[in-house]
Amino acid sequence: MTSTAQRPRVARRRTAGGFRYRRAIAIFITPFAVLFTAFYLVPILYAVWQSLQKIERQGTFGAPTQVFGGLSQYALVFQNSEFWSSVLRVLLFGIVQVPVMLLLALVFALLLDSPLLRGKRFFRLAFFAPYAVPGVIAAIMWGYLYAPNLSPFSAVTSRFDLLGADTVLWAVANVVTWVYVGYNMLIIYSSLLAIPAEIYEAAKLDGASQWRIAVSIKIPLVVPALVLTAVFSVIGTLQLLTEPTVFRQFTSTISSTFTPNMLVYSTSSVPNFNLAAAFSVVLALATFILSIGFLRLTQRKAAE
Repeated sequence: MTSTAQRPRVARRRTAGGFRYRRAIAIFITPFAVLFTAFYLVPILYAVWQSLQKIERQGTFGAPTQVFGGLSQYALVFQNSEFWSSVLRVLLFGIVQVPVMLLLALVFALLLDSPLLRGKRFFRLAFFAPYAVPGVIAAIMWGYLYAPNLSPFSAVTSRFDLLGADTVLWAVANVVTWVYVGYNMLIIYSSLLAIPAEIYEAAKLDGASQWRIAVSIKIPLVVPALVLTAVFSVIGTLQLLTEPTVFRQFTSTISSTFTPNMLVYSTSSVPNFNLAAAFSVVLALATFILSIGFLRLTQRKAAE
């Protein structure tokens, strides 16, 4: 037992040990906290502050002065028809493109996990390789393939206008799908590899075929991975910028307000930083609400 004289010494050791432990935690956390604050929290707070300002002029040719405008910029956001058109456009894009992309990613992951497939290393690299191509390069490459005057498949592109007003959105969707299927496949495939082999062995002893194992065991167990990739895809859909911006060099059917992010960029180029900041804040809140709402919906269905 510890004597009365030794207790203060033990308490001091514990206090010193606790201090060293907290200091070690602070040393490891500080670099992340500084970078997180400087490049995430500060820009967000600055955007919010900018969105609450407005520009006033004394007379027609007076010098511009930035003053507090309250929610006036947000009123302009919700009155802007181009903003709502761009939001509806990317929502339509996401409703079609995201399920198709995740279905392909799931099929490819199941193929890679199947014991019947030969050359898995080759196919794993082939499926994932498009993700290694930068988005700008991928959009330029597909833009040349779509353009009637540049495409090596002119017999097809001259007959079907893949960059027309009715098809250009789906041309962009094809590029995004081509790039990100491999990324989502890798997440799902990693989830498949984490399934214990004993489950498959028990299913085989019960006479289950590979198709039955995939439908009844693999797919239900990778639902969390599918939800994760779906949330990432929803966020990426609302941030669509690179592909349509590059496609503007190949077609006039894509305007500077084709997507919300393009609208933010074009508004800031006027320049109207206050309205662009308000667009950004509204878009960020919409992304957050949609992501959380999707997670809640899937969790509720899983609980049922």
